[in-house]
Amino acid sequence: MKSYVVTGGAGFIGSALCYLLLSDTDAEVVVIDRMTYAANPVTLDRLKAHKGFRHVQADICDTAKMAEIIRLVQPDVVFHLAAETHVDRSIDGPAAFVTTNVVGTYSMLEASRDYWSVLDAEAADKFRFIHISTDEVFGSLGPEGYFNETTRYDPSSPYSASKAGSDHLARSWYRTYGMPVVISNCSNNYGPRQFPEKLIPLMILNALEEKPLPVYGTGTNVRDWLHVEDHARALRLMAERGVPGEVYCVGGGAERTNLEIVHEICRVLDARRPRNTPYKDLVEFVTDRPGHDFRYAIDASKINGQLNWSPAHDFTAGLEETIDWYLANENWWRPLREKQYRGERLGTRV
Repeated sequence: MKSYVVTGGAGFIGSALCYLLLSDTDAEVVVIDRMTYAANPVTLDRLKAHKGFRHVQADICDTAKMAEIIRLVQPDVVFHLAAETHVDRSIDGPAAFVTTNVVGTYSMLEASRDYWSVLDAEAADKFRFIHISTDEVFGSLGPEGYFNETTRYDPSSPYSASKAGSDHLARSWYRTYGMPVVISNCSNNYGPRQFPEKLIPLMILNALEEKPLPVYGTGTNVRDWLHVEDHARALRLMAERGVPGEVYCVGGGAERTNLEIVHEICRVLDARRPRNTPYKDLVEFVTDRPGHDFRYAIDASKINGQLNWSPAHDFTAGLEETIDWYLANENWWRPLREKQYRGERLGTRV
């Protein structure tokens, strides 16, 4: 039986990974999640239907507690996803990002090293610590070129700076202690169960409530979009065949401007849930985000060549499926919109 610890497993990417791991009926998945504003209890309720699933509500910054959990679970793999992730919130309140993303990663690395260092040689060789990061650590691209595993770090926001710091810690635990760490830098994820502060769910839900669709600046900033289920498959492959000490960039190969994304959402909603006027009439250009990176794009040839991974989801079809999911799962997102986040502008405290 394979045993996994997943930090942040009640969140967006973490829950997608848990569903994938639990598709193996012999898997044991223990989620460590503090249940912050972005974690939805409904997501956990659905995961609890799997017999191999368990949730521990705890703070990853508590190193002693993390070490205790890991010793009890005796995992083959630790997937570290728990993080503060929204750039706008990092502008308003950077302290939480430094604490969770930097100190929390240190805590997980030390707790895992405490466990790994006493394993027998065979188990120690098979163990993996998969550290999940972002392409935002690389800063901004111009109109051409791609990020890859050797791109220089140049973070622009408190969020990306905190993730850059956590990447450097993870890499150093491999180089200094020999712990088998593998790092993932992914592009923008989309799909079901994403907290509605992020671009795609925010635009879907604002449109459904006939609220303005706020587009930063001129909407020409470009992102490379990756379906969350494709990302989960990549992470599982890294655990199975990833080389310790290596970094893998994971991208969906689906570059779109923010305005193109919003217009595509409007087009789908015009067909699925028509109103008197087109949804794109709700688009409202607003003051740009401070330090807004112009373009992200990933060269995923390394993970494609070494681990035989490629995205399975076509972006247009994947976006339509995502919109359909939000239309069909109001019970998942409605409490979040009413109690946690109503769609207000964030990231303005400069």
